[in-house]
Amino acid sequence: MTTHVTIVGAGLGGLTLARVLHLHGVPVTVYDADASPDARAQGGQLDLHEHNGQRALEIAGLTEEFRSIIHEGGGAQRVLDQHGTVLAELLDDGSMARPEALRGDIRRILLESLPAHTVQWGKKLLFATPLGDGHHELSFADGSTVTTGILVGADGAWSKVRALLSDQKPAYAGMSYIDTYLQDVDERHPDAAAAVGNGAMYALVPGKGFLAHREAGNLIHTYVVLHRPAEWFADIDFTDADATRKRIAAEFEGWAPALLSLLTDGETGPVLRSIHRLPDGHRWTRVPGVTLLGDAAHLTVPGGEGANIAMLDAAELGDAIAAHSGDVEAAFTAYEEVMFRRSHAEAVAAHETIEQIFGDDAPHALVNAFNGVHQQPAEAHPGTASAAEA
Repeated sequence: MTTHVTIVGAGLGGLTLARVLHLHGVPVTVYDADASPDARAQGGQLDLHEHNGQRALEIAGLTEEFRSIIHEGGGAQRVLDQHGTVLAELLDDGSMARPEALRGDIRRILLESLPAHTVQWGKKLLFATPLGDGHHELSFADGSTVTTGILVGADGAWSKVRALLSDQKPAYAGMSYIDTYLQDVDERHPDAAAAVGNGAMYALVPGKGFLAHREAGNLIHTYVVLHRPAEWFADIDFTDADATRKRIAAEFEGWAPALLSLLTDGETGPVLRSIHRLPDGHRWTRVPGVTLLGDAAHLTVPGGEGANIAMLDAAELGDAIAAHSGDVEAAFTAYEEVMFRRSHAEAVAAHETIEQIFGDDAPHALVNAFNGVHQQPAEAHPGTASAAEA
């Protein structure tokens, strides 16, 4: 039997790893900073892809559970110009290639698949200290400590575990998302509902735009995207919701009222999601007893694959630990060799997706993709926005 595995971070990656280890009979504990599973919102919809996110859930034995939470019709997509004119549209054909589901529902089915007390809540990691021989001590904000011989950092963009392996820290990527919601949209916001349609909507010009998604429960979740320096956003008081809406809306003067209403009529306060990234080829020299997965390992710009590859990282790492029972270093080495290659390629692809959506040829590059001139892009959702940070 493999020694007890310690995971920091109860996001989709950390929970997928815990589930796969549980299936293999490997004891595991997950530590997370949140006070409870419902302590905060888990973000919007994700499209899980057959070759990574869905593959991870298959390895975790949760395919049927995933099928039960799919948002039917949510795979539709359309591109608009700033005047609200539909330039291209793809309907949801019911394919299982990239079905949509709420991040919170995916997290729920993972949590429900684990034994009680697998996740220890209210455990905010302050730092991890090497003890030698591959062992580490975790120090939490509540004053408690834990010693472990197998440590996995699944703690997102601002990972504390990463410091054991790498000196790299996320750098601002030059763009930020402002997150807002409309509720009861068919009755209360019919113009916005008509503009967005049944799935995802992209309204774009170079360097900015609206990414909106119709979600289950008659909601529209919108990311207002601006390429601006971090200092530009720092001058905005996001605690003043009305002033923030006006300031951001001023950047979209002349846009269609139905598009502006996605921001100005928002029924939740605007939330700033500053996008950060690690170097595209981020890697480290093997350090005994510890590794990373997901955003902790390879944070990049949002190209639609963040959650998907975090879950695949996790599933493959779980299988590697089980296959190399008693030799964690062999397991980590095998896992990292594949993960490093994949994450580098995905980071390059993510930059290409952002260029396609927000580059100098916006929105026409995306229209061409929808019309089959180029390969259809992944959705540019901010994959790091809901990453668990323990």
